[in-house]
Amino acid sequence: MAELIRTNGTDKDFHSLVEHLDRYLSGINGEQDAFFSSHNKLHDIHHVVLFYDDDKPVACGAFKKYDEESAEIKRMFVLPEYRGKGIASIVLAELENWAAEEGFQFTVLETAKTMDPAVSLYKKLGYTIIPNYGQYIGVDLSVCMRKPVKH
Repeated sequence: MAELIRTNGTDKDFHSLVEHLDRYLSGINGEQDAFFSSHNKLHDIHHVVLFYDDDKPVACGAFKKYDEESAEIKRMFVLPEYRGKGIASIVLAELENWAAEEGFQFTVLETAKTMDPAVSLYKKLGYTIIPNYGQYIGVDLSVCMRKPVKH
């Protein structure tokens, strides 16, 4: 049975999935891994969505305040054996709904240009590429995206 829950950054299942995510990203980010890791700390993550399949945590995503009108999507991950089943879209939709409930007008995110499936998914779900923001300005590996949330 599938279940979607809202929790926070202290959730042990979230931390477990993030460990998988960090190992996965380490291979993709190469020598820039230390830079990206420094911007993915969990201490300021208070809004987390987890997806369970038969009580097993298989996907996660989170958001944090970026600015007064934007929530930044962080830590999106689906275990490899669960990819291609629409789970990431479900998690992301719940994050967007929650961000709207919190009064945000937009969601923004950063991913790697080399992560074609992620870039394609975000585009399919209505995200558009924007100039790199914040710490990602001038980072060639990064692609930043934005989407208005529905109220």
